[in-house]
Order: sequence, then C-alpha cells, then structure tokens
Amino acid sequence: MNDKVVCLRPEADFTRVGAPAPASLSVSYMAPDDQAVASLLKSAGALVIPAVGPKLPASLFDGASLKLIQVTGAGVDRLDRAAIEKAGIPVANVAGGSNAAVAEYVVASTSTLLRRLAWSDSEIKKGNYIAFRSRLLSDNVGGVEGLTIGIVGFGVIGMAVAEAFHRQRCNIVYYDPAPSDPARAAALGARPVGFADLLAGSDVVTLHVPLIPATTGLIGAKEFASMKPGAVLIQASRGGIVDEQALADALTSGHLGGAAVDVYSTEPPTADNPLLKLTGDGAERLLLTPHIAGVTRQAAAFLFRSAWHNVERVLTSGKPPANRVY
Repeated sequence: MNDKVVCLRPEADFTRVGAPAPASLSVSYMAPDDQAVASLLKSAGALVIPAVGPKLPASLFDGASLKLIQVTGAGVDRLDRAAIEKAGIPVANVAGGSNAAVAEYVVASTSTLLRRLAWSDSEIKKGNYIAFRSRLLSDNVGGVEGLTIGIVGFGVIGMAVAEAFHRQRCNIVYYDPAPSDPARAAALGARPVGFADLLAGSDVVTLHVPLIPATTGLIGAKEFASMKPGAVLIQASRGGIVDEQALADALTSGHLGGAAVDVYSTEPPTADNPLLKLTGDGAERLLLTPHIAGVTRQAAAFLFRSAWHNVERVLTSGKPPANRVY
C-alpha cells in the first residue's frame, strides 16, 4: 500500500473548514512551484490539487507512480490531458460540491446589478444620495422576480442555478446539447431553446459551461449585440468563454444593463485587461469578484472531505476512484 500523497494546497485550507486529511494518509503539502514536487511524484500514490490555478506542466508527471490525481473541485483544465492519459494516471474531481454556493452567487449578483446596489453605495459615498435616488426611481429599476433567465450549460450547476431562480418565480430557458436531467428541468418549467433564441429572449444570461474548444470565445461582440437591451450577464464558469473587450464595449455603450465577472482570461487579471480600464457608468455596471462564486466555508468542507475520501478509497482500499473524469 502506498499512502504517500502530495497536496498542492496549504494544509490550513483543510483544517480551517474542519476537513483535515485522514490519519491513514501521509501527506506532503507543497507549493506548485516547489522544485521537489516532480521527484516526490515518482514515489507518491496520489496528487491532490485545487481546481483553480495555472496549468501544471506535462513534464511534472514524467516517471510518476501516481494511482490518482484528485482535484478538490470540478474543473480539470489545469492538467494536460494527453500527457496524463499517456502516463495512465486516473483523474477524479468532486462534481456538484459548489452547486449551492454558485447558485447563491448568481442570484445575489443578479439582484445587485439589477437594483444597482453596489452602484448606489459608490454614489452615496461620493455625496450623490439625492441625485442617484432620483435616477433609480426615474429609471424604474426592477428586481429578479418574474424575469426570463437564460442558462447556458445545464449540468448539475446549471440545474442548481435554475432551482434558485425558480424560487424567485422566474421563467427559465436553457441551452445545452446534452442536459444533465431533462425531466428535472421540465419539473421546474425550464424550457430548452436554441442558443440564439436564449440570447435574444433572456433578461439574464448566466454561463455554466466548461472551457473546451467549443466554448472558447462563445460570447463575443455578435452575441452581445443580439442580447436584449438592458440584459445582465453573469460569467461564473471559466475565463476565455467571454471576449472581455467585447464585454467592456457592451457595458460602455449601455447596451448591457450589467455584468458580474468571477473568472478571467488570465488570473489574476493583468493591468491591461479591458474590464479594469472601464470608467464612468460602464464601470459601475460591472461587478468583479476573484473566482469565488463556488467558494464558501460549507462548500469547501464538502469538497475537501469528498476528495480525501476518494484518495483513501484508492490508496488504502484498493478500489477504483469515484467521479473519474478520465
């Protein structure tokens, strides 16, 4: 039995949410850029990594003896799939652990943008209480209830988002060539529609797709132009799915009512990112967060416990990994 595990996130991440590594495992906590990682992987049984972070070089796995690479979240795009498959190393994730957190983020961000809550905060601090309150009233600012919500990507997270908006008595439409549970979607009154129809008919468009060739650059200038004037975009999937310059232009022109962005083409976003250069009303229509849509204490505890359980399953029980991605 090989109980050695290399973990590329700090031990404190686990202990502070009450999800420490099991005593049956011998865990080395290391920084991803530590030069000793590659050599340790030659004798370790498993590698545990966060879903978010820079790509791991394929060379890291040359000669590795790993029986499992365990991601403590859903995304596996940090890994070079061809190299991992060539090495014959199973990769597993924890799917669904952040569903509730992401759904909460999407609804809260939508409400913040529609009701201009953050914008109001900014204006009041500038001394513009009376003028901005008058503007909110004259603009007839509305809330979430009864809106049409377009969900792009209807897997487990998209479903959780649909359920959250359903509780707000919203109309749900979705686009996904292979939805996770059409019967469950139908029970919510959610309707499948074409991508173009979703963009044209939705008050809120929220993205929940992986970053793959088919989704890279999925939302650009053409797609923004086809959206309803005043519509809101929620980008909490993966950076690279939205053309950030096109988004900045749509916010500057006022065509979009607002956008919440949690993920970026480069993380952290560089100083020349067009979203960071917005000024005036365009900047006020934009809500930026640091890739934390699915991050809550509760979600982290579930993800980490599930990840450790799977590592134990493979290394100490000799069973095949659960939630194997490839």
